[in-house]
Amino acid sequence: MSEIVEKAEHFASELLKNELDPRFLYHNLRHTQRVVKSTKELLNFYGFDKDEEEKLLLTAWLHDTGYVHGRESHEKAGCKIATDFLKENDYPTTDIDKVCSLIMATERHHEPQNLSEQIIRDADSSHFAKKSYWETTDFLRMELKELGVADYSPKEWRDINIKMFRNEHVFYTDYARENWEEGKERNLKQLVKEKKTEKDIAKKEALKAKYKQESPDRSVQTLYRVTLKNHLKLSDIADTKANILLSVNAIIISLVLANLLTKLDNPSNTYLIYPTFILILFSVASMILSVLATRPNVTTGKFTKEDVEQKRVNLLFFGNFHKMDLAEYEWALQELVKDKDYVYSSLTKDLYYLGLVLNKKYKILRITYNIFMLGMIVSVLAFGIAFRFFGPDRLTF
Repeated sequence: MSEIVEKAEHFASELLKNELDPRFLYHNLRHTQRVVKSTKELLNFYGFDKDEEEKLLLTAWLHDTGYVHGRESHEKAGCKIATDFLKENDYPTTDIDKVCSLIMATERHHEPQNLSEQIIRDADSSHFAKKSYWETTDFLRMELKELGVADYSPKEWRDINIKMFRNEHVFYTDYARENWEEGKERNLKQLVKEKKTEKDIAKKEALKAKYKQESPDRSVQTLYRVTLKNHLKLSDIADTKANILLSVNAIIISLVLANLLTKLDNPSNTYLIYPTFILILFSVASMILSVLATRPNVTTGKFTKEDVEQKRVNLLFFGNFHKMDLAEYEWALQELVKDKDYVYSSLTKDLYYLGLVLNKKYKILRITYNIFMLGMIVSVLAFGIAFRFFGPDRLTF
């Protein structure tokens, strides 16, 4: 490395470390060092003479020094800084002009006119092909935000980069096209893949949002589900209570038939006839009411096409369709699911009529339990009175 290049390295490093605005997260010393490294890689391939190689390395070190004065026209500012530095070091004027020309070639839309300009432009954008591209591009996005130039979202920045890769950026040298283009394409594919993945996610979210919008609120779904569950649970409880009464009264009647009725033929036991009759009467009444509480009420089991079209029939209750053909019921159910209002109207009717059935069951059960309780009380009193006043051990006055 020539002495002037070493001085330029030291000068640029100190300048960028000490005077560059810290908000320049991308256009800083690290970027300059990457450009120098890529320039050397290209120079090793093309084998320029020492003078041309020196000018390209000077350009690589000095091309972004103009950022110490801001973003605007930083190439011109860098050219002036390079000119002053090179003049101080007695660098030939013609070579200074060449270095300035190469610095100006790094302007974004400049078309290189020779191989040297192609090399410096490819080196300046070599990060497009590097694995470190993802880090450097994030630094550039944050730099633009910190400087107040633009605040791009990650999605917007990705789209800008895809557009840059496809429509604007090209590698000019044969070496870069042969060795760096593959890395650039790999990074582009990753950008496109991320965009496609995000689109797929956005599409799914849109479908979910649409479904959620078209579907009832979760609270409404929960209301129907919990209410129906409670209705069915209460119905099970009512049936269980009725079965308990049936079993208890059946046992009572069995015991009476087995133990009391056989003894009533004896004239000495006539005092037990009325208490026994009372006990059997109340037990039978309780059993009848228990059966009535649990006895199913099955309707006609048929509906017409007009009933479905007018939404008069509840297709969720078996009693309304158990006599219909399968094809007719399938058609009716398809009509039901097409209409959200009809679905929830049917659910509402189902809940309502379940409520009516529960009301009937619990009313009968209440009467049944009252009769059973009254029967037990009256029967015990009747047996007590019978034994007390009419039994073999009755009191005599």
